[in-house]
Parts: sequence; structure tokens; C-alpha cells
Amino acid sequence: MDAMPVQSHYGGPEDDGATGADLGALDALLRLDHPRKTAAAAWATDALGTPSPVFDRGRWEAAAGYGVQGLTVPTELGGAGRSTVDALLTFEGLGYGARDHGMVFALAAQVFAMQGALLSAGSPAQLARWVPALCQGAAIGAFAMSEPAAGSDTAAITTTATPVDGGYRINGTKTWVTLGPLCDVVIVFATTDRSLGRWGLTAFLVDVDRPGVHRGEPIPKMGLESCPFGTLTFEDCFVGADDVLGRPGSGGAIFSAAVSAERAFLYAAQLGSTERTIERSVERARTRVQFGKPIGAFQAVSHRIAEMKLRHETSRLLVYKTAILADLGRDVTLAASLAKLHTSETAVHTAVDAMQILGAEGYTVAAGAEADLRYAVGGLSYSGTSDIQRNIVASLLGVDRPLRRAAPTPPADPPTPPADA
Repeated sequence: MDAMPVQSHYGGPEDDGATGADLGALDALLRLDHPRKTAAAAWATDALGTPSPVFDRGRWEAAAGYGVQGLTVPTELGGAGRSTVDALLTFEGLGYGARDHGMVFALAAQVFAMQGALLSAGSPAQLARWVPALCQGAAIGAFAMSEPAAGSDTAAITTTATPVDGGYRINGTKTWVTLGPLCDVVIVFATTDRSLGRWGLTAFLVDVDRPGVHRGEPIPKMGLESCPFGTLTFEDCFVGADDVLGRPGSGGAIFSAAVSAERAFLYAAQLGSTERTIERSVERARTRVQFGKPIGAFQAVSHRIAEMKLRHETSRLLVYKTAILADLGRDVTLAASLAKLHTSETAVHTAVDAMQILGAEGYTVAAGAEADLRYAVGGLSYSGTSDIQRNIVASLLGVDRPLRRAAPTPPADPPTPPADA
């Protein structure tokens, strides 16, 4: 299939101006059969329709040929210049059509986390060197913040970047790096002053082939097999001042902005996968006959499917609301945490429900439901656990801070009576 045509607004080629963009965003929310989504689903069914036990470079390059890695990249850097909503429609379609969950997750991690940070903070030289190669599939990018003893607590980062003549020397270990075992370039976060906590963090764009960078073996895990996670260890790795992403000390802000968006956008593919799960459950409910009637005639089954549909529609609204806010340049922190929390938890619930509807067949590898469940369980942890999302939501609502009531206004002095009263 040819690469996607360049399009910079939400709608199709017939749309024009702000009104077209507004209607396009609404169309994305209302249409489960949006043409951008269905086209991506058809491509994914053909190209990623079978699970892969390992990362497949050929599939990665095929995705680049279709235009996936360049979706949100400006046209002058070799991308399609699409909106976030457009990108999510594509990933929702990929999730619907693909059985290779790991490859879709790997693509989303590069597009929304690594490239998102690079595009927002990269210098012209950094962008020119890496972005076209990332779009073309010739290079693979990673995003390295987590450490063995530091995940969501960015103030606990121990990887150091010590200033030296002409640059810095990085020392430390990053873990759970998506695509870490095979990436070509990585955004790594290190502290130049631990006493400053997250305000001492600086982001660096590091070529993984440079001396002092060591890749770990892929970490065995229960799902997403074709998307390797691993460690990256830095031992006196010298980076120049021109390898700083953004400015020194801005690493915390770069990380927060990238992850706030990523934690919702990674789940667009999960929306597509869940939709397919619901359709399979409906088909099973209509074709499996027990006690002389389809099992869908029993409320225990029909109500379970109704709840699946309710959860899916709610998740979709939350995810696309986050995307629209991002395209409008508004803060997405609250919306993204709500979207991530709801979508990740309900994906697990839906996968378990589907296995029950399929009965004993659902427990077999051939049915595919167990793979969907293993994929969904991973979503409870990456980009911050459900507990972290609840903490973020509660904090943004101010529930952890005492309500400061205004001091009562003293009563006004009574009026002075007239002298002749």
C-alpha cells in the first residue's frame, strides 16, 4: 500500500480551514468506521496480522513505508504533518487489524514518546540528523527515564551527567527502555545536580553506538513479545554540549510533557484491539447455542457484552478528548491520566470477559483471547501504574490540600444615629 498522503488537519481532502478541522475532530469521535482508521486496519491485517515472537525489522520498515513513523512529523522533516487526532485514528486502526501487538506498541512508543520529545525540544541540527531517518525506518529511537530504583519518582534519578570540558560524562543504568536492546538513538535523562531533584535533570540525545553505552539483553515478559524492553548502561559516556536536548535543567519539563501525552496516546491501539474483542464476543454470543438458544439470549452473557461496549465507548471519548486538547495546545495532564487509567483497566476487564464468553476455547492459544489479555495486563504498568494515575488525578483536583477558608468579614459598624434622634 502506498504511504499516506500528506494531510495537516483532521478531516479528509475536502475539508478546508478551521471549520473542517473542527468537524473532522467531531467525526473522529463519532465514527467507529472512520476511513483513516479502517484503511490502517486493512493495512495492519495484511502486514501485522500474525503475532511475531521477536522484533521484525522488515515489519518496522513496512510501517515506515505506510507512513506510521512520520504521522506527526512536519513535512519539512520528511513526515506527514498530521494532527494528533489523525495519528490516533491510524493507531486505533492498527490495533484493530494487527495481531502483532508488540510491533504496534513499539511504533507508538517511538512516535508519541521519543519523537514527541525530540520534536518539541530538539535543535535544528538534532532534528535534521535524526528525524528523517526515524520517519524512514532507517533508525529506531528510544526514551530512557526509568531506573532500577526510580520509575515515576523522577526526583530519585541517580544517572549522572558530570560537566567536563566540552560536554558531559554520563554514568548510570536505565531499565525498562522500550526498544532499548536495538535502538540507534536514545533520549536519556540524567541529573547534573541531585540536590535540585527534578529541576536538576537534563535530557541528552545520545547515539547508542558511541563509546560507553552498553545494551542489555531483552527482558522476558508475559506479552508484547515483538517489542523488546531492556537496560542501557552508561559508563563514562562522553556527550557534547550540542547533545543536550533543550537546555540544561529542562529535562524534567521535557519528560513531563512527553509522558503526559504518551500515557493516553499509547492506548489508541488498545481501543482498536478492544473493539475487535467485543465483535468476536458478539459473534460468539450469537453462534454458540446452549439449551436450545444462543448464549447471547442469557442475561449473564448479554449484559457482560453491554458493559464491554459501555467501557469501550467511554475509553474512546477520554482518549480522543486528550488528543483534541493536545492539538489545541492545551494542558492534557488530567485528561491523559483519566484516559490512561480508564482504558488500561477496562481493557483487562474486557479481555477477561471475552475469555469467559468463549468458554474453554478462550483459554487456548488458537483463539487469541489469551494474547489479548497478556497485552492488556501490560497496560496497567507502562507510562505509570493505575495507582500513580489516581495520585495525579487526586492531586490536580486538590484533594490532598486543606481547604483554606476566607476569614469571616467583620460586621460593619452600626450607623451613627442622627443628632436629634
